[in-house]
Amino acid sequence: MKHFFNRKDTIVTDAMDGFLATAGSGALARLDGYPEIKVVLRADWDKTKVAVVSGGGAGHEPSHAGFVGAGMLTAAISGEIFASPSVEAVLAAIRATTGPAGCLLIVKNYTGDRLNFGLAAEKARAEGLAVEMVIVADDVALPDIAQPRGVAGTLFVHKIAGHLSESGRDLASVAAAARAAAKDIFSLGISLSSCSIPGQAHEERFGANDGELGLGIHGEPGVERIALQSASAFVAIMAERLAARLDPHSRYALLVNNLGSVPPLEMALIANAALSSSLAKAVALTVGPGHLMTALNMNGFSLSLIKLDAEREAALLAPVGPHAWLPAKPVHAPVVIAMAKPAAGTATKPASRDAAAERLIRAACQRLIALEEPLNALDAKAGDGDTGSTVATGARSVLERIDTLPLADKAATAAAIGDALGTSMGGSSGVLLSIFFTAAAQTLGFGATLPKALLAGLDRMTFYGGARIGDRTMVDALEPALKALDASGLEAAAKAARQGAEATAAMRKAKAGRSAYIGSQLDGVADPGAFAVAEVFTAVAALFAPA
Repeated sequence: MKHFFNRKDTIVTDAMDGFLATAGSGALARLDGYPEIKVVLRADWDKTKVAVVSGGGAGHEPSHAGFVGAGMLTAAISGEIFASPSVEAVLAAIRATTGPAGCLLIVKNYTGDRLNFGLAAEKARAEGLAVEMVIVADDVALPDIAQPRGVAGTLFVHKIAGHLSESGRDLASVAAAARAAAKDIFSLGISLSSCSIPGQAHEERFGANDGELGLGIHGEPGVERIALQSASAFVAIMAERLAARLDPHSRYALLVNNLGSVPPLEMALIANAALSSSLAKAVALTVGPGHLMTALNMNGFSLSLIKLDAEREAALLAPVGPHAWLPAKPVHAPVVIAMAKPAAGTATKPASRDAAAERLIRAACQRLIALEEPLNALDAKAGDGDTGSTVATGARSVLERIDTLPLADKAATAAAIGDALGTSMGGSSGVLLSIFFTAAAQTLGFGATLPKALLAGLDRMTFYGGARIGDRTMVDALEPALKALDASGLEAAAKAARQGAEATAAMRKAKAGRSAYIGSQLDGVADPGAFAVAEVFTAVAALFAPA
């Protein structure tokens, strides 16, 4: 897989410098000591308060540096990608941040982190510094394992400990609260892909139609392979396993974490699925959905729950400095506001008959339906080959409604056709033609003739759509046809439409519409929209030609 980086050995330091350069406030700094010492810390830190320090391998951004700031971490230590920071780096962070109030280390339950942070803590104590350590082991993917992994639920501990430190609590109470919180956190992840590391060869172990439940945040294989299914089904599996850990009489906060490359649209859908699952009745607060503790570009997500009490809820709701933290919010059902009723005078008119109007509409629609395949073939040379199907769909929708149209009222009929086309056709052409007929209807309502009203509709359509004569669109046939209709009648209009459509075949470059992205392939090919307009005017002119 492809990645953006300069050199493999400077990925983390380059990224850290970019993070600090764009942090904006000047409240963050880093310790000197690149590349071995990679520590981001608060530049405004008051050592009379308990320092809250965490970290781990890079690749989990915005964790951990993204959560350094008022109300959360005092410092974050980074290793290389997915590698624990060194003992020296952890010790440097402790020395830089720890004063008389002491320091709390928050460590995810991985062997490298436990050992390196643990040895650094022992060395710091030997230097006379007060240091406590809490280990977070929130992953419930492997229920019988003696040492569960620490994953995204660790962020709850960051937030709670950071809040208590900011509030002036002493080291013993901050550490006790952090340890108690860690015991009440449960997390589970799922992914449709593993992650790839910049500068390393990657071989995807996932099949095209499966995912993994319970894989680690470093790409470790999951507990089990699961066939690809709906997001709600995936969430239901996760919710069942998480719910088994919950106290049925307690309230919880839910953290919905993007493991890397899930689009925001899908993350919102996942959040909705979680809040519609068996977890819903227990969840009082949500954090996310969003990127909180990632695994590079893993296409997955995790759910983390923490049992709430008054102190934890206050801590989670308290504002913080780091922008990467997504504020906890109470769960609320979506608010639905009733749609406004149509303005007076816009009510649908009752059906009425007009033989000439019905003949004209049927002739135009039937011609467009008959042209479906030829227009698709023509469009395939300049676009995506669907013009015929699009206009035929619109024509069929009008014919299906013809018995309900107020044909004796030209303005109401034009408005009804505009509504039908805007609803049924879809895409730009449906909207443009809906604008055309809707604007024409308004002008007809003021007493204008049909040709004048259609010209007014064209004016609005070109204003919104942006196309003009010479841009190689249906306007090249429609504009001359309507001007000729206004001046000389149907026969002249049909002739002008045909000439306009044929002229588009000599236009080597389109200036509007999808064809604007096509080059020399257009030479000698008429614009399908202009061709359709010419065919409609020809059919209508033949219908009303003198016997």
